[in-house]
Amino acid sequence: MAEILSTRVGSSKVIPSGGEEFSGELNPVDAWLPITESRNGSVLKAAAHLLCSGIGIQLLSLPIAFVSLGWLWGIMCLFIAFSWQLYTKWLLVNLHESFPITGIRYSRFTHLSMVAFGEKLGKLLAIFPTMYLSGGTCVLYIIMGGSVMKVFLKSMCDGEPGCVASRITGAECFLAFICFAILAALFFPNLNSLASVAFIGSVTVLAYSSLLWILPMTTGGSGDGTAREAVLVTGSPTRIRDALRGFEILALAFRGHNLVLEIQGTLPSNQKQPSKKTMWSAVKISTILSILCIYPIAIVGYWAYGDKMPVDGGMLLVLASFYEKKHIIRGVCVLITINYVCAFQIYAMPTFDNLERIYVTKRNKACPRWVRSMIKLFFGSLTYFIAVTFPFLPRLAAFIGAIGLPVTLVYPCFMCLAIKKPPRLSTTWCLNMVLSLVGTILTFVFLVVALWSLIDNHFKANFYNP
Repeated sequence: MAEILSTRVGSSKVIPSGGEEFSGELNPVDAWLPITESRNGSVLKAAAHLLCSGIGIQLLSLPIAFVSLGWLWGIMCLFIAFSWQLYTKWLLVNLHESFPITGIRYSRFTHLSMVAFGEKLGKLLAIFPTMYLSGGTCVLYIIMGGSVMKVFLKSMCDGEPGCVASRITGAECFLAFICFAILAALFFPNLNSLASVAFIGSVTVLAYSSLLWILPMTTGGSGDGTAREAVLVTGSPTRIRDALRGFEILALAFRGHNLVLEIQGTLPSNQKQPSKKTMWSAVKISTILSILCIYPIAIVGYWAYGDKMPVDGGMLLVLASFYEKKHIIRGVCVLITINYVCAFQIYAMPTFDNLERIYVTKRNKACPRWVRSMIKLFFGSLTYFIAVTFPFLPRLAAFIGAIGLPVTLVYPCFMCLAIKKPPRLSTTWCLNMVLSLVGTILTFVFLVVALWSLIDNHFKANFYNP
C-alpha cells in the first residue's frame, strides 16, 4: 500500500504505513492513562523494567527446589522452566501489535486476552490472575520487605539485651516499607517515567544476588547436597509431592509476564522500527542478566547449604545464620529492600492504570495530580491493611501462585493460536497446543500439591500478627 493511511484513535494518530510513528489503542482514554501516556522509552529502559520486575521474591527460595529435586532434576527443571517462559515472552512481544495494518497496539494483558478469547471469556480468564499478579505481588513485597527489615534490625542488635531495634514489630516494618514505596510512587506519573527506579532495582538485584552466591563460595560448601535424581520416578508419594513442589518453585520464580505488554507499550513504534524489535532486544539483555542471578543462586545455594536451607526465608536466613560478618548481612538486607521498593512501583502500575481508567472514563479528561496521589495513597493503605491482616500469605504463595501460572505458561500459547491462526498440525500449532495443554495440567497438579503441602504441614493462619 503506497499511500499513507491515517485515522484517529482518541488523541493518538494511527499511521499503519510509512515511517511515522503510530500508537493506536482500543480506547481513546488510553492516551491519559499511566501505562500508555508516554511512549519515548528505549531498549535500556525496557530492559531495566523487565529485569526489575522479572526477578522477584522467589529468587531467594530457588535452592529449596533443588533440595527436593536433587542436582540432575533440579538443573533440568530449571532449564525447562526458563526456556518455557522465555518462549511465551517472545509470543507476547510479537502479539503486542497483532494487526500491524491497523496500527493498534495491545498494551494491556487483559485487552489482548479479550481480542483472543472474546470479551466475556477474555475478561474472565485474565482479570483475576493479572490483578493478583499486580496487586497481590505488591502485598507480598510488603510482607517480604518487612521481613527483610526485621532481619536487618536483628543483625543491628547482635544479641544485645534491651536493644530498641528488637522491639520494633512486624506491622511497623510493613508500615515503614509501604511508606517508602508510596512516597516514591508519588513522584512518577507513568510507567515510562519509572525507568530510573527500574534501573536502581536492576542494579540492586544484580548486587545482592551476586553477594548471596559469592559469600558461600568464599566459606566453602557444607556437603549436604544429597542427590535425588530418581525421586520423580520411584519415590514415595510424599517425595513425589515434594519434587513437584520444587518444580513449582522454579516455575513461579519467573514473573512479570502480566507486565510485558505494558512495558512494550512505553516504546515508540513505526513501520521501519516496530516496537517488537526494540522490545525483543530488551528481553535478550534482561534474560542474560537474569541468568547471572538465577542459576548461581540456585546451584551454589544448594551446593553450600543443602538440606540446611530453611523453607521460610531461603538464602537470606541461612546466610544470616552461618555468616559471621553482620555488616555484610545488613548490606544485603538494604539492597533487597531497595529492590523490593523499586519492583513494587512497576507491579502497582497496572492497578493505578485501572483505577485511573474509572475516573477518566466518567469525567472524559485526564486525572489531575491530586487525584493520582489519592489513588496511590488509597492503594498503599489497602495493600498495607491486607499485608497486616494476612501476614501468612507467603506460605500460601505456592497455592495462589498456581492460579496465576497460566498467565506465564498457558495464555500466551492459546493467544497465539487464536490470533495468528497457524495451520492445523503445523510446527507452530503443535508446539503451542502441547505447551498449552501441559501448562494447564501442571496448573491443576500444582494446586493439588500446594494444598496437600498446606494440610500436611498443619498450616496455621496468624491474622493481624506479622
